[in-house]
Amino acid sequence: MNAQSEWLTRWRVLLFAVTAGTMVANLYYVQPLLAAIAASFGCSVTSAGYLVTFTQLGYALGLLLVVPLGDVLDRRQLLSGMLGVCVASLLAAAASPGFISFAAASLLAGCSSSAAMVVIPYVASKAPEASRGRSIGQVMTGLLLGILLARTVSGLVAAWLGWRSMYLIAAGLVAVLLLALRAAIPVEGRHGRLAYGRLLLSLLHLIRAEPELRRRSAYFALGFGSFSVLWTGLTFLLSGPPYRYSEATIGLFGLIGAAGAVAANVAGRLADRGHAERVTGSVAVVLLASWGALAFGAQSIWAVVAGVFALDVGAQGLHITNQSVIYRLNPQARARITAVYMTTAFIGASAGSALASLSFRVAGWNGLCVTGALLPAILLLMWGVRSVGRRGA
Repeated sequence: MNAQSEWLTRWRVLLFAVTAGTMVANLYYVQPLLAAIAASFGCSVTSAGYLVTFTQLGYALGLLLVVPLGDVLDRRQLLSGMLGVCVASLLAAAASPGFISFAAASLLAGCSSSAAMVVIPYVASKAPEASRGRSIGQVMTGLLLGILLARTVSGLVAAWLGWRSMYLIAAGLVAVLLLALRAAIPVEGRHGRLAYGRLLLSLLHLIRAEPELRRRSAYFALGFGSFSVLWTGLTFLLSGPPYRYSEATIGLFGLIGAAGAVAANVAGRLADRGHAERVTGSVAVVLLASWGALAFGAQSIWAVVAGVFALDVGAQGLHITNQSVIYRLNPQARARITAVYMTTAFIGASAGSALASLSFRVAGWNGLCVTGALLPAILLLMWGVRSVGRRGA
């Protein structure tokens, strides 16, 4: 057993998985609360849906402007600073008197919550090559459970204590993690002397030099965009007729998606065995098929259940497969690879959230389903063209 595997114990992997899940959960607490927040701020539910976009745009900014620093700065200090800012922004969200102040706090919370993407390349740098996909998959399972269970937790908390309490609790959780990470991660010093401007410019060089990074980033922008269309639009469907569900009930749908989190480890193992391309095509088909079930969601709650499960399996499987591929590209630039990949993903996610609000307002649930299905259809077409090209070569 080498020094890396000795240091990366299962308890540290668990801490990093909890950290990734907790930080990314900050982006999704708002989704089942849209109706309650809209009532509190005096706006429509579809207008409140744009708050999801603000949070995701903030995350994209953090990925682009802050996460690349993980290749240069001491990651213990970087994580400490990001989590400290996150605590302050979550407290500001809890105290927000109106839409604008909440949107600003959401933008900052999203930006600082990108600390989750500092953790993942850190684990990739510490894991042995032979088990890197499995280690990343374990941390990604935590992250994906955070995405999915955030909705269930926030819905239940809002039902019992009000929506503002969710943000106070979230601030407390992040503060505890800040202390735990400072205890678990050793000081490592700077990794280089690359100036910040050159660091950001190096992202462009990385994009030009790595066609597989470009391809995988585009794949997940489409897949995650479709994921975001569903989870933003689901509140619109379930809070209105014929269902009229409460925040707590809407949040419980996160448990359905959480059942698909096992796909992360399975996909990671298959990618480690050289099956990344086949997994990619398979999950693209699953994503597209999920919208076939969701199209009947206004008539059958079981169609919603089946569609949510299938879409989450597809999105999670795509994500972990992509990461198993991109983290093999350039070991010295894993934070910047993460920044390029996840910035593209959250641009797709924020666009998906905005499209969900727009399409539901214009054409209802059917229009939203068409929008959601279009994205994995494009993904499947891109993958098919690539596969044909590889066989032709």
